Amino acid sequence: MRVLGPLEVWRNGRRENLGGVKQRALLAHLALHANTDVSLDQLIEALWPSTRPRSVVQNVRTYVWRLRQLLNEQLRTHGTGYVLELEADELDALMFDELVAQARRRPDAALGLLRRAESLWRGRPLEDLPGHDAWAPALARLDEARLAATEQRLGLQVASGECAEAIPELRALLAEHPYRESVCGQLVLALHQDNRRAEALQVYADMRVRLTGELGLEPGSALREAQLAVLRDEPAPAPLRQLPPTVFDFCGRAGEIAVLTTALRQGSAPAVVTGPPGVGKSTLAIRVAHQVGDHFPDGQLYVDLGGTSDHPREPGDVLTELLHALGITGAGLPAQVTARAALFRSKLAGRRVLVVLDDAASVSQLMPLLPADAGCAVLVTSRRRLSELPGALQVELSPFSPEEAAELLTAIAGEDRVCAQPDEAAAIAAACGHLPLAIRVAGARLAGRGRWSMQVLRERLVDESTRLRELTSGELAVRASFDLSIRQLSPREFQAFVRLALLGPHDFPSWVVETLLGEPGTEHLVDGLVDAHLLETFGADGIGQPRYRLHDLLRCHALNHALPDGRAALERTLRAWLWLAVTAARRLPVTFGTTIADVTPVAAPEHLLAEPVAWFEAERRTLCGAVDIAADAGLDEVAWQLAAACVPFFDLHSHYEDWARTHARALRSVRAAGNRVGEAALLRGISQVHIYRSEFTEAEQGLLAAQELYRSLRDYRGQGTSLAGIGVVYRLRAEYERSLEFYGEGLRLLELAGDLHSVAHVRASIGGVHSSLGRPEEARKWLTNARRLAADLGDAHREALVLVRLSALCRSTGEHEQELVSARRAVTILTDLTDERCTAFAQVELAEALISNGHPQEAHSLLRQALETYRRTGNREGEPAARRALARAAASADQLLLPYFQPR
Repeated sequence: MRVLGPLEVWRNGRRENLGGVKQRALLAHLALHANTDVSLDQLIEALWPSTRPRSVVQNVRTYVWRLRQLLNEQLRTHGTGYVLELEADELDALMFDELVAQARRRPDAALGLLRRAESLWRGRPLEDLPGHDAWAPALARLDEARLAATEQRLGLQVASGECAEAIPELRALLAEHPYRESVCGQLVLALHQDNRRAEALQVYADMRVRLTGELGLEPGSALREAQLAVLRDEPAPAPLRQLPPTVFDFCGRAGEIAVLTTALRQGSAPAVVTGPPGVGKSTLAIRVAHQVGDHFPDGQLYVDLGGTSDHPREPGDVLTELLHALGITGAGLPAQVTARAALFRSKLAGRRVLVVLDDAASVSQLMPLLPADAGCAVLVTSRRRLSELPGALQVELSPFSPEEAAELLTAIAGEDRVCAQPDEAAAIAAACGHLPLAIRVAGARLAGRGRWSMQVLRERLVDESTRLRELTSGELAVRASFDLSIRQLSPREFQAFVRLALLGPHDFPSWVVETLLGEPGTEHLVDGLVDAHLLETFGADGIGQPRYRLHDLLRCHALNHALPDGRAALERTLRAWLWLAVTAARRLPVTFGTTIADVTPVAAPEHLLAEPVAWFEAERRTLCGAVDIAADAGLDEVAWQLAAACVPFFDLHSHYEDWARTHARALRSVRAAGNRVGEAALLRGISQVHIYRSEFTEAEQGLLAAQELYRSLRDYRGQGTSLAGIGVVYRLRAEYERSLEFYGEGLRLLELAGDLHSVAHVRASIGGVHSSLGRPEEARKWLTNARRLAADLGDAHREALVLVRLSALCRSTGEHEQELVSARRAVTILTDLTDERCTAFAQVELAEALISNGHPQEAHSLLRQALETYRRTGNREGEPAARRALARAAASADQLLLPYFQPR
């Protein structure tokens, strides 16, 4: 169904006939309020705001009957009203909201997601229907959301250097909204980045004249910062906006909001919101953060600290996430928590940023996450009082007042029902202890059961006398509130709810329900849990599958209802993820030294692996969490095999932090279990991360330990890859003869093991060492042999890396045409394989070949790309080589200007 333009319904590739104007208007009203109970009176008021025919009720029912022939079960009766039940992929307005929300959660893919969202618009919403006053709020929200999404997308284009494309759109948008300072600020920055400073300053000056002359206002801080960036000739990057959306039915808390907004604008000390579970700490914090957002033009950061989970997040992991958001990734992340904290504070120095730290566990968890700059502010929520946090403003939330509780119940259950039975409504709120979360559960039950009177729910609460007493204090209040919904679940929904809690605090796709229950055809149970407000939708991932998450408190509550065979269900699900990870890993370029286990095929959605890199991207955080879950459950074999299966993807996209953390967690598990096979594989994997980070002492120690374990297991392949890894360490230390010794012994063992992919790798490495030693013919023999073997194996990735070495060899022997051919072929292969680290390595070699062949300008562009990759991933080995090549390119470009210079 489509409302972002003319109203349309498509089925089986055909546009349906929706009937006359009134019938289409009724459908439009239901679509604008999709998944919400719309009373008969509301429909009549919307369609006939003034005069109404006598048969108005019958007319509505006739229209509904006709639409049901088209919409089947999607249009349902709720009491005396109706609800149009649609998923995001069934209504363009819902899909638009979903894509925009996903763009907030995934900054790396935000630009593409916003473009998809905007492509859903075909004109003005419902432009083929007469206007109705009842639609005004919904249409205004859609228009504002579209404008905000367009602004965000244009801001991302400017930030990514697409200024020329963005400037015409920004000019048109500013002409349409001449007082919108955010659009003006983006246009100023875009013109500045496009080296059009005079135009940028004129745009600012024109806006200031408009604001002061027509409204008597000076430009806001964000727009003034954009002007200053132009005047200082410095970049002004697009600020981060990570805050989750605020709830539309927020009620009460006026006093707390006033205190918090004042404190945050002053920014002198952290503001801490504490209180019992279910009292609305996070809801209040997000609301306040949005209200003060304009005071922090450089961005708003948001992190869930998982304080109510079994394993609150470590400060080091949280700092990794924050630094990723600020552009620091790969080996650029310091290893020590204190160093990460210092880098985080440095990145925020001189900036005005709001940091929201949700669900904190302790002061020790918070301290490394606090910025030092006075221009920044911190807003914290926690179940615990954090009185020992120095200088913090403490705001402790209590349950709602009766008036606030009634307001929230009215917003959820409907004004007509609550006003008709105010005493019954007050009794329900009192039975819920006036806790916001409990009232939300009660209101949701009423909203989903239009035929119930208020008295029915009140009597059900009274019958639960024991639980009513529990509603008066602390965490028990939340458990009692949850029970109101849990008791309404079918046996299979209840089982799914309890089993999903085994998956920890991570989001997950819906297919895991079938695996957890061991029963095909049960994936639909997630819909019942979402309807019962026991499961949160978490958007769609990069491969299009919807994802879900249990709120931490709900998950803890579900774990109190442990069912038989829970461990078997968990292991079955983890093995399904393992099989998918192994299958996806085997479709990626081979990572030298990694052990991908041979696992038994299990029932799992293999069709999701059509694009293995995209699948790994979608599941990355969940897979990392699955390693923790397996280790905690004593499933050491699953833990290490899953960690190892992720390595080809981690290697391809330089996710060194995830690589090291999952291996370290799995290593503790296998050591506790005495699993020497897993220990050897993990030590070998961790050592590779040390090599990438130039931590050669740690790498050598780990490789020697792995080699010794492999020797005791009589594993020739493991010994060979470990010894070859030590050869890499010595090669990088420029101890070439020592390197050849380890390479040679490693090669002998790998040939005995029959691992031809690794044999090709080591032969190429030996050729590279001979080239470094000035032995070109010996190097050519080894490299040619390695390339032939890689080609025979169909290992394009390995062949490309050999071609890079052959190109360097040809340069040293003066074979410059062949040098260029080899380097171009290598870059083409690696680009197609989306291996950004190795592509950068090959780009540097291609740049050298271009310099040798008299094309320094083309080399300069390539080296800029490679340097950007090295900086983003923290590749300490690659960046110096790229810089040296860049200097040679510049020098060669200067030579082109000399008289009589003839390029090759």
